[in-house]
Amino acid sequence: MRAITYSRYGGPEVLEPTDLPDPKVGPDSVLVRVRAASVNPVDWKVRAGYLDPLMDAVFPVTPGWDVAGVVERVGLDTPELQVGDEVFGYVRKDVLGGSVAGGTFAELVAAPVRTLARKPSAWSFEEAAAVPLAGLTAYQTIRRAGLEPGQTVLVHAAAGGVGSFAVQLARTLGARVIGTASQTNHEFLRSLGAEPVTYGEGLADRVRALAPDGVDVVLDYVGGDAVDSAPDVLRDGGTIASITDDRARELGGHYVWVRPDAADLAELARLGDAGELRPEIAEVFDLADAADAHRLSESGHVRGKIVVRV
Repeated sequence: MRAITYSRYGGPEVLEPTDLPDPKVGPDSVLVRVRAASVNPVDWKVRAGYLDPLMDAVFPVTPGWDVAGVVERVGLDTPELQVGDEVFGYVRKDVLGGSVAGGTFAELVAAPVRTLARKPSAWSFEEAAAVPLAGLTAYQTIRRAGLEPGQTVLVHAAAGGVGSFAVQLARTLGARVIGTASQTNHEFLRSLGAEPVTYGEGLADRVRALAPDGVDVVLDYVGGDAVDSAPDVLRDGGTIASITDDRARELGGHYVWVRPDAADLAELARLGDAGELRPEIAEVFDLADAADAHRLSESGHVRGKIVVRV
């Protein structure tokens, strides 16, 4: 099969097309014919070696954890899925105690059934591939923070891949959403149901102008000043959940590392078919142009998700 791999840490230039053997399918896995994958910031952080203290790389590494495609073969014990099922998932595998191996930038991927759900009919393969890691991150941080109907939540980086899902999910709960974004993305946030504020100096004052008593929950998808400003924008008893900064725990909040979860994916799919969750796609690249997809992600100026068509 054709795949994109890298054999050493480095910049986007280390990504190269490679012919690999078709993956073996374990008893609790299925073989997925990949139609689309997507880029997340963690992909290029792993590629650059930034996460080497946490994860061993088994070179050559095939990047990518998001996938959408069609089940081509099933394992010995996978009653959840059948050949021909259209699926999507966050295929992070437990390999060698946390190694990076067998990613989704390939024509085929062997995926444990616990990482997959059926693709909603309302989404194309490209749209479905944009959802898993970012959508699960948003869903799981909201759940960990305990956001309830009627509460007010501040979403940092609200126009990004994770943030745009968090805005929509919070709105489905009946929460009021304030979102930080550059001025150019304010109209986009309004279209999702959020009240936009510009990040940067004076943020706390701008948030307090909208919510004088403070917000109930802060969702941090960017780090840095987002955590520093949390005490100034949270009401008494409010909480923060962060995916970037474990200092959130010092504030009595939560530090969240997203986990594959078939049931959570199925809930995102349900919301997709109900028209309550829609992916925002920034750009679609061909598999051969994966390096350019990584470059765009590294630029840090992306609204929504970057997708790779296989």
